[in-house]
Amino acid sequence: MWKPKLNPVTERRLRRFKSIKRSYYSFWILIGLYALSLISEVVSNEKPLVVRSDGEWRFPIFFFYPDDLFTDSGLYTRPDYKLIKQLPKFAESEENFMIFPLIPYGPYETISASSIELDDVVYVSVNRKQLVGSLNVDPEMKISRSNAGADFFAVESERDLRSRPVQNGLKFSSEFLSAIDARFANESELASLDEEITTLEGMAVKASLSAFSPRSRPPGSVRITLREEIGDSDPLKWVFRGDGTEPTNRDRFWGELDSEIKAKISASAARVGRERVDDQVFEWEGKTYSVRFDKEIVRFPFRPVGNHYLGLDSSGRDVLTRIVYGLRISLNFGLALVIGTMILGVVIGGLQGYKGGLFDLGGQRLIEIWESLPFLYIMIFMGSVFGRGFILLLIVYGVFNWISISYYIRGEFLKLRRQPFVEAAHCLGLPGWKIMSRHILPNSLVPIITFFPFYLVGAIFSLSALDYLGFGLPPPTPSWGELLSQAQEFRTAWWLVTYPTAILILVILLGVFIGEGVRAAFDPRVNSRFES
Repeated sequence: MWKPKLNPVTERRLRRFKSIKRSYYSFWILIGLYALSLISEVVSNEKPLVVRSDGEWRFPIFFFYPDDLFTDSGLYTRPDYKLIKQLPKFAESEENFMIFPLIPYGPYETISASSIELDDVVYVSVNRKQLVGSLNVDPEMKISRSNAGADFFAVESERDLRSRPVQNGLKFSSEFLSAIDARFANESELASLDEEITTLEGMAVKASLSAFSPRSRPPGSVRITLREEIGDSDPLKWVFRGDGTEPTNRDRFWGELDSEIKAKISASAARVGRERVDDQVFEWEGKTYSVRFDKEIVRFPFRPVGNHYLGLDSSGRDVLTRIVYGLRISLNFGLALVIGTMILGVVIGGLQGYKGGLFDLGGQRLIEIWESLPFLYIMIFMGSVFGRGFILLLIVYGVFNWISISYYIRGEFLKLRRQPFVEAAHCLGLPGWKIMSRHILPNSLVPIITFFPFYLVGAIFSLSALDYLGFGLPPPTPSWGELLSQAQEFRTAWWLVTYPTAILILVILLGVFIGEGVRAAFDPRVNSRFES
């Protein structure tokens, strides 16, 4: 088997890189991910890989076939293969069939909400309603007016509380009673006051007095607000499946309920999804409960379900498919940007370092002026004039990204241009471009090779950041940053932030591990140690 012949130094660096297992395995994992992204159409596509129809083989992922070819509809538009597969021609015949990719969804395909099958489950939440009421008392501490206060005194009607001493049902502290007397005195401003008390029936209640300011004449009554203390207990949750009349998670409270109340709740749960069902209220053992009915319906973005393993985005597109295609776009953008900017940086930095003098000094001043231009504003302006696109983003980003690598190459060329082997090439009469390309550049590749993985990671992250801000690739281009932007809009859609962030972190970590391995492989001081 043929193997390229490498010099001993390069072979030693390769062996050193392979010995760093984390970097070596990261390199092959990243290569595998990139190879997978290059065949995204074969891995994830709404078109079938192969169609066997009327005795002929067809390959829709490579060639276009009109709808009329499969349906005899007379339409020469793009066919919907998933609908065609349900026709009797394919559904009832073993000779006609389609083979779809592993992920049968395209990056721009919007999934119909009706095609997503959900379990017929109704969730019933039962909350204890807090009793709230108020009493107006006169200077003799008798109730002059009551609003929903009967429940706190265990009487049937609000009228039964008229002229009744408030102390007959509620026991206030001396501090609370003094605060009431101070309000009747109408002498000074008073702050609000809360007190926890217990009724004669054992109910825990919070009594409150609002803040008070002196008036032109003393008040005729003082209002006391009463709130039942029910704690922060979680609501009861029952789950009804299908047409079941009993919840699948029956508890003791359900078993103790009256059969009429249970029948009403079960009947309402059975109607959820077919018609609107309002919240209900029922009384049990002197306490009031509210019942809420919920049934999950498909609203985009939607959680992972069925064959949509990573969920759906705000437009009903499969997130896994968007991530796979976004991987290809990100890596292609990163590779094209880094290779292009490194070539440009090597040329400009090499000329500066080789020529030196006024050419180098003038070039540095021009680079400093160019570097001070605001990249983001230029990107926004160019995008508004020419429209956002892959090539425009690559060009605008590239004309700024070459500056950093040019500094390193300039330094290498400045260092090497006075070396003896370069002077010897001058004496032999070699032209300048040959001396730069054949003698100086091969000895200046260390910064290019060591910085390449880190520049690649930076380019991928920058593309995601621009897409997140809305200044990157135009919609509906698959992009990790665009998914993260949707996650900011839909805060409860955890899958839109979890999976794009995970793949972005994975690619960045792989690139960093590779970069660390390359840097260590090119470091001549591998076994050196500092000693004090």
